[in-house]
Amino acid sequence: MPTGCQPANDLICIVDEEGKTVAERKMASCPEAISEALEPFAVTRAGLETGPLSVWLWNGLKERGVPIVCMDARHANAPLKMMPAKTDRNDAIGLA
Repeated sequence: MPTGCQPANDLICIVDEEGKTVAERKMASCPEAISEALEPFAVTRAGLETGPLSVWLWNGLKERGVPIVCMDARHANAPLKMMPAKTDRNDAIGLA
């Protein structure tokens, strides 16, 4: 695990142009791990929910060329409330 990474506790969800899930990954919370996981895919935009690590993650992902967008947790939360069950997996899918 790269220096500064936290254990595998973040979930990413990659969707295609139609919103169909292409891949899901559970990974360490660090720019290196996330950018490596996104590398095989033609990502045109990556979303990140605000949180304690969001500034560090945003800067690290931006430096690695990831087209990152940061979403305010309060605004992202409204559509996620419509999910049948509140889980990290459903949050990742909803944000994607």
